[in-house]
Amino acid sequence: MCGTVYSSTYNYLCLYDYECLLCMCDFGRAYGPIYVYEQNTENSKSSMADAKIFELNNGNMQVLVSNYGCTITSLRVPDKNGQLADVVLGFDTIEPYQKGAAPYFGCIVGRVANRIKDGKFALDGVEYSLPINKPPNSLHGGNKGFDKVIWEVAEYTQGDTPSITFKYHSHDGEEGYPGDVSFTAKYTLTSKTTMRLDMEGLPQNKPTPISLAQHTYWNLAGHNSGKILDHTIQILAHHITPVDNNTVPTGEIMPVKNTPFDFTAENKIGNRINEVGIGYDHNYVLDCGEEKSGLKHAARLRDPVSSRTLDLWTNAPGMQFYTANYVKGILGKGGAVYEKHAATCLETQGFPNAVNQPNFPSVVVRPGEKYVHTMLFEFSA
Repeated sequence: MCGTVYSSTYNYLCLYDYECLLCMCDFGRAYGPIYVYEQNTENSKSSMADAKIFELNNGNMQVLVSNYGCTITSLRVPDKNGQLADVVLGFDTIEPYQKGAAPYFGCIVGRVANRIKDGKFALDGVEYSLPINKPPNSLHGGNKGFDKVIWEVAEYTQGDTPSITFKYHSHDGEEGYPGDVSFTAKYTLTSKTTMRLDMEGLPQNKPTPISLAQHTYWNLAGHNSGKILDHTIQILAHHITPVDNNTVPTGEIMPVKNTPFDFTAENKIGNRINEVGIGYDHNYVLDCGEEKSGLKHAARLRDPVSSRTLDLWTNAPGMQFYTANYVKGILGKGGAVYEKHAATCLETQGFPNAVNQPNFPSVVVRPGEKYVHTMLFEFSA
């Protein structure tokens, strides 16, 4: 650790073992200063109110994550030749996230991910109205969802399996949702090539819908490498939930066989993308993946050039497959400009609009119950 301190108010440290000034080490020159919160200071309580970036590093994989929206801002993994690349879209600093420049880059969204039709639902005879932030629907928790709040750091550990745990208390009536709920989100590098995300929610006094999603934009060739249409993907799902003109599920469960949505066998993302409008933005019913340790195989994403591969495992019933259809001319890390189809999102989740569709798996969680959502990201090359 070089121990360079940039701030007299908060102890921001460079974690790299180089001779450096203001983080002008190899990583710093490429990606800018890394600000890491050091918990054991007299300013720790007050500094929790500020957005920061934290590092998880096990010597093979490096993840940068912010307490602003639990946002993954960078994730570096090796290719078949051992060369590291940052494989997630994002920004060099936190400010663009706070200013709304990111279309949900890297964050956790909630209290309910995806769309709720017309921003309305009824629960136990009570009708609720939510902000219409994606007309005519409510999207990803409303105007100020969990991606736009500061989460408190509950625990931050280094070592062979570094981890960081964030917590957030969502109040009754926040963005129109009922009840107080305590949430935690824990990122852990469980092995040299694996990251685990554990999300939990505990309703305290009212039943409420809960469905969190991790919204990272993946490009396994590197965040600045252009379109992902040559990436291949396998999605372990025989069905999708088809959508209306406003991208809200109709309530049907549709087989993918003999359609452009069929990725039960590995196939190029771009092969039939032009047959589905501007791109994929659909919930897949995860119904045919093998299981291990209580999780099911959801998807395998692969870049054929670098051979980087991501295998995603989860306990969630669905996964939104989204191909960055609305990304256009966004200035990202290191001057990269992100365009349409520059990445793909693999958002494991409850089914969209499930709170209004009785035939979908319920997303309602009641006091005394616990919401548990796990994702396991396995990288290889």
